Amino acid sequence: MSEAPAPGAETSGDPYLPEHGNGGYRVRHYDLDLDYRPAPNRLSGRARITAVATHGLSRFSLDLAGFQIGRVLVDGRPARYTVRQHKLHVRPARPVRAGAEFVTEIRYSGNPRPVTSAHWGDIGWDELTDGALVASQPIGAPTWFPCNDHPADKATYRVRLTAPSPYSVQITGNRVSRRRAASTTTWTYERPEPTACYLMSVQIGRYTEIDLGGGQRAAVPHRLRAEFLNDFAAQPRMMDLLQRRFGPYPFGEYVVVVTDDDLDDPIEAQGMAVFGANHVDGARTHERLIVHELAHQWFGNSLTVADWRHIWLNEGFATYAEWLWSEESGGRAADGHARDWHTELSARPQDLRLDDPGVARMFDERVYRRGALTLHALRRELGDDVFFGLLLAWTDTYRHATVTTADFTTLAARHAGRPLDDFFAGWLGRPRLPPLPGT
Repeated sequence: MSEAPAPGAETSGDPYLPEHGNGGYRVRHYDLDLDYRPAPNRLSGRARITAVATHGLSRFSLDLAGFQIGRVLVDGRPARYTVRQHKLHVRPARPVRAGAEFVTEIRYSGNPRPVTSAHWGDIGWDELTDGALVASQPIGAPTWFPCNDHPADKATYRVRLTAPSPYSVQITGNRVSRRRAASTTTWTYERPEPTACYLMSVQIGRYTEIDLGGGQRAAVPHRLRAEFLNDFAAQPRMMDLLQRRFGPYPFGEYVVVVTDDDLDDPIEAQGMAVFGANHVDGARTHERLIVHELAHQWFGNSLTVADWRHIWLNEGFATYAEWLWSEESGGRAADGHARDWHTELSARPQDLRLDDPGVARMFDERVYRRGALTLHALRRELGDDVFFGLLLAWTDTYRHATVTTADFTTLAARHAGRPLDDFFAGWLGRPRLPPLPGT
């Protein structure tokens, strides 16, 4: 006898951000039709979400923030719904059977705005001086579409967005079409690789497109074109280096967007990186950030953390890519960077566990730098041949999947041919910073 339908969980159970994400289903595909008007900051959307029930569902929830709901259908039938805080609760006309695929259609509209976080400020869809950007990590995706907002629920996407024709629309994915009407243009993108919600992005502005070759392009304000070409001249060489060290680039294209406004930090998305005007000065001042964001395409985007405790797998690897590029481009060797940061971090409070830094410290600089130090210590422990072979195996084994710290440490021990429990206990599991091997 099959179990009676039951409500899907209204939380993900994530140890850091349990209120984001939902249970009872897994999303396979998002199909989004959007219309955006920059002047009034007005977004209208229709989302068709294809999912599979993990148990019989009498009702379920989605994450969505700040919109009016016009209609909800489940498998073509009107469904009852309520909105409470950042959750859309849906009760289908007929329960969904366990294992069944079902389609939820939601029509919604409103003035998108970022959500305010106690730890990281405003996150999500945000207005620019002339246009809009999306910076969703870690909880901003519901500010522009209904979703199961947890990094482990990766899905494919098709996004179509209509905006006034003077604006360029860049969306994470491969551009399928661009069709102009009387005063608007509709842009369609597809993201065929499994993608976490927080890595989907929309960038809207008055941009000039630049073809960088090899599947790389950029969208920049015309006034910054010359400075951009100088600052990003080394990006093709960076791509070559990272593919040698980390394996084939995991997506169909790589797009750099430079906003006409300043940004505190660059933003990575799937197949995209977004920089502020302040990151482009014609003097290559911020070159390390360029390789850092590019490295996230492997670490964070193709390999996505199963939950936010494992954030060092994103930021430690991207920071280590900075040191590898420094070596490659004639700058300081990774050894020098490691020694300097080991000295610096040794003088700071010894109260952060890298494998579980806590929600308030997910983006603490020590997660980035100690993560890179851990990798350099492992490189010294294993030797270059084994270490870089491990990195290639890591990105290949878990390509477009979700990962945990245990996945990495297990694979590392396999490549080392011996247990590494004591090594990782010191570098990942204890607050006090260990000495660098060989010093």
